[in-house]
Amino acid sequence: MAEGKVYWENRVKVPVDADYQAGRVLYYHREVEQEPTIPFAEMIIEHNEHFLIAYKPHFLPVMPGGVFVNECLQQRLIDKTGNPNLQAVHRLDRDTAGLVMFSTNPHTRSDYHQLFAQQNIKKHYQAIAKTQAGESLSGKSWHIKNYLARSEPQFIFQNLDTSPDDTSPHDKDAQYAESLIHCEDDNLQLGLFTLSPITGRTHQLRLHMMSLGFPILNDRFYPSLQPKQADNFSQPLQLLAHKLSFIDPVSKEPRAFTSPVQLEI
Repeated sequence: MAEGKVYWENRVKVPVDADYQAGRVLYYHREVEQEPTIPFAEMIIEHNEHFLIAYKPHFLPVMPGGVFVNECLQQRLIDKTGNPNLQAVHRLDRDTAGLVMFSTNPHTRSDYHQLFAQQNIKKHYQAIAKTQAGESLSGKSWHIKNYLARSEPQFIFQNLDTSPDDTSPHDKDAQYAESLIHCEDDNLQLGLFTLSPITGRTHQLRLHMMSLGFPILNDRFYPSLQPKQADNFSQPLQLLAHKLSFIDPVSKEPRAFTSPVQLEI
């Protein structure tokens, strides 16, 4: 409080000698002893009165969490734009790079949330994965339908063998997941894939690539969880949120955005 880091709900700072008020809510900025620095820059692709599209580099979280408080995409963009109302309307894994949408206007925020909630936005990813030596996959496509469930430890997931037509998987917490996967190119060792998620489950694309026998290059979670260690900035997960396209819920115009960064084999 002495340092001005505790607030009332109206953003007014709470002084040290403030009286206790029953039922009143306080807010404070969480601090960590030592916050890692992610040495990669974000890029703003589009910024208007309703939304912002940004490119997120690998290793940078979208939102605060764990040891990351200020070193996240949302806080960086708030600092850069001066807009404290800026808020992410969807997320990418910290390990994944690519396009992220933010709401810049609280009055239209729910309209952009609904794009994702109602699956009215098309998302296309790029991924690089190891392929079977000597086997060309270029031009091949897969349509994956299955269920995903939590594994051990709880922050990773697993593909279930349950049939996609089974509406009652044995695990009551399992979630249906569906993806379209296409191999754009390969060099008989690595393949460049386009991934189009129809549903949006946690780690869905990483799990679906693993189910095909092509785990994404430099994945620290799948097919086996790697020991916890410092980020290796020279080996980012080869997964990129490449394109976003949608009908703008406010202007009703079609919009499409492509990442300024591409994956290559």
